Amino acid sequence: MAERIIMPKQGLQMTEGTILEWLVPEGGAVTEGQPLFKMETDKLTITIDAPVSGTLLKIVKEEGETVPITETIAIVGAPGEDVSALLADAAPEAPDPGAPPPQPVPEKAQQVSATGAPGQRKFITPRARMRAEELRVGYESIAGSAPDGTIIERDILQAAAAAPRATPLAKKTADISGVPLEGVVGTGARGKVVRQDVLHAAARKPAPAAGERDLQPMRGMRKIIADRMKASLDVTAQASHRISVRMDKVREAREALDKSVGYNDLIAFATVRALMDYPQMNAELTDEGIWRKNFVNLGIAVALEDGLIVPVVHGAESMTLHMLSEQAAALARKAREGQLLPEEYAGGTFTLSNLGMFGLDEFEAIINPPEAGILAVGRIADMPVAVDGRVEIHPVMKLTLSYDHRLVDGAPAAQFLARVKEYLENPYKLL
Repeated sequence: MAERIIMPKQGLQMTEGTILEWLVPEGGAVTEGQPLFKMETDKLTITIDAPVSGTLLKIVKEEGETVPITETIAIVGAPGEDVSALLADAAPEAPDPGAPPPQPVPEKAQQVSATGAPGQRKFITPRARMRAEELRVGYESIAGSAPDGTIIERDILQAAAAAPRATPLAKKTADISGVPLEGVVGTGARGKVVRQDVLHAAARKPAPAAGERDLQPMRGMRKIIADRMKASLDVTAQASHRISVRMDKVREAREALDKSVGYNDLIAFATVRALMDYPQMNAELTDEGIWRKNFVNLGIAVALEDGLIVPVVHGAESMTLHMLSEQAAALARKAREGQLLPEEYAGGTFTLSNLGMFGLDEFEAIINPPEAGILAVGRIADMPVAVDGRVEIHPVMKLTLSYDHRLVDGAPAAQFLARVKEYLENPYKLL
């Protein structure tokens, strides 16, 4: 019996995913547990295994399409099996044929930049703009057919019909690469432009001229990060404290441990201990009140080529230094390879972000809700330090704590930060 393949939910906050590549062609054999397609979420790129065995009878959603979770993307069954009923269920609801067509509302049109003479303005209705974004049609050069020159939905549909035929993934690749599809020769079926055609065209694309803008689409991981960081600043009462830490003893501790652990491991271990000492910083605001947790799920930010992800070391409060180091290294490796499981980047109670390797002395990070705080770590640099009335040179690191003032007052936040400093300047208390 044929079965629907749906867009799977990968993580609590996932609402949609983008199909990057089908690994089995339509009509090909599907084996349960074997890779079926690659998808991109707001967090990472992941390969999804087939939940059933059979023949891939129909690919409902093509490469490059963004699909809401639980929506049908393909159908697997026996060769020749009738899947019309499943396809009908998967199809979007058809409009009522008796209903009058929606009318454009030029007076509510949105102003957009024009490509004509200086000072010229152009307008587009919200519906037309939405359709242009769905079909990836550039509307700045389209002449509107409404009486006042406003671009309406019909104009977008006509422009889309006249555009070069290309697969959704080829269109997405063209958007990202800045390659106009009009100049790409298609090698797909009936001359359709495929992704490889766009890549070849991009390789031959000349360097941008002076003053030319390099625009990258705001989508996927970049868009989710932008939305969540803005929402964090809108919702939380973010405040910050800063402190300087002498790292002489940490350096000695690493030497004593034969450098089997890194500086970030010792900073993370000190942070976990300080969170257990000051649970005010290990808290979450709930409908019932402030939940101060007696466990630490430490998020450690990892920079990726196209964004940022925060793998979470669960149960860090019960780990030894070496256990924490090994777990953090394994998660960071999986993050860079795009192999993190949803539970490995969810459920954090506090986050550590280290940009010292990029030469930053200090920086202020944005809180990752619903956590109460995030600790930003700068580089370790030799600096002059006053010691008993004389100036000496010592390795110093600066820490910046961002915290949600709704959950934590300034004094306990300062005490937490001072405790991290105490542990790092006296690492024998940790070891």
